[in-house]
This record gives sequence, structure tokens and C-alpha cells, in this order.
Amino acid sequence: MAATVDIAEMRKRQQAQNEEISTVSQAPGGNQRPNTCCFCWCCCCSCSWYVMQSIWYHIQRSLTVRNEERGEHAGRPTHTTKMENIQIEEECQTPTVEEILSWSHNFDKMMKSLAGQNLFREFLRTEYSEENLLFWLACEDLKNEQNTKIVEDKARNIYEDYISILSSKEVSLDSRVREVINRNLLDPTAHMYEDAQLQIYTLMHRDSFPRFLNSHVYKSLLEGTEDSTTES
Repeated sequence: MAATVDIAEMRKRQQAQNEEISTVSQAPGGNQRPNTCCFCWCCCCSCSWYVMQSIWYHIQRSLTVRNEERGEHAGRPTHTTKMENIQIEEECQTPTVEEILSWSHNFDKMMKSLAGQNLFREFLRTEYSEENLLFWLACEDLKNEQNTKIVEDKARNIYEDYISILSSKEVSLDSRVREVINRNLLDPTAHMYEDAQLQIYTLMHRDSFPRFLNSHVYKSLLEGTEDSTTES
């Protein structure tokens, strides 16, 4: 009988404590008691650190996207928009059958042709890897620049658009090349991206180009050009 009374008394005390805690946590301006997880305070601190890191990453990414959108709305001449405009202007030029056939065994020749770049870019869009070609074109444009101030601006734009891990158009580079770029960014030059450009060029040649030759994009153009030649 005494044991039953003790248990009932303990339950009443526990309920009273819970109500007191609930009242304090809900009081306006009161000191809220921190909630603990089911593990320990150390785990809670660790969880909080990762949450804050995640929140900060998304804030930084959001700010970056907004800055890019503001730059586009304000007409900021980024590498991307410039390269896209160059390609659009040349899209009306149709290559000959001989030129198209020559691309099948000469990647370098295709990349030197504006028509070839346009067609290859259309294919890369279908594979969601258009940024590789845009990065390569931006580096080519940078190498032709002589003005030191413009070189610096273009070099930093390329970094923000294609090298930064916060960019949606980040290209795939190994850690060694990234370290070289980070060092060169302290004193940008027109040729600071040469290693990275070669790596992306090789990636497109070995990985994307074989699939391009078997794609509907390439074959349809080849067939259409052959038909028009036959009719004429």
C-alpha cells in the first residue's frame, strides 16, 4: 500500500515539473530551456554546427544567384553571354558535306569551325554539359585579350562562372589544376587557365565527341546536307 502511494506521489511531482517547464518555455521574453536530443549535449552541438554550415552555404549560393541575375538584368558583359551571342550569330552558316564528314575523324578541325562549335554545343545541351564548351571558349577569348585590367576582370568572371563550387556551371577539374588556378588568381594572366582548358578539351574529345558522332544531332545534319546536295 505504501509503495502504491509513493508511485502516485512521484507521478504527481513529475507531472508538476513538466507543467512548470512547459510554462517557462512558452512565456514571452522568458529564458527558454534548450531542447536536448536523444543522445547527449555533444551530439546536439555537432548537429547544430552542421545545420549552420548548411544554412550558410545556401545563403551564399542564393546571394551568388541573385548577383548573377542582377548582372544579367543590368547588361553585365559576362563571358557566358558574350560566347552565347557569338554562337547565335553564326548559327545561320550551314557547313558543307565535306566539312561535316571531316569532323568525324578530326575533333580539332571541328572545334576550329564556328559551325562545328554550334553543332557540338547543341549536342552538349542534351547531355547537360554545355558548360564545358562555354568554358573552353571563354578561355580562348581570354588568351586573345591584351588589356591588363580587362584580363583581370575576365579571369575572375571565368572563375565565378566555371570554377567556383557555388556555380551551377562548374566544370570538372582535378585538385592539382584547381590549386594552380587558385594561385594564379592572385595575379591573373591571359594564360592562367591553360591547364584547365586542356583538361576540359581532352574530356570533351574522349568522352563527349564519340557520342556526338553517333547522335541524332550530327546524323540528321549530315543526312539533310547530303539530301540537299543530291537534289541540287
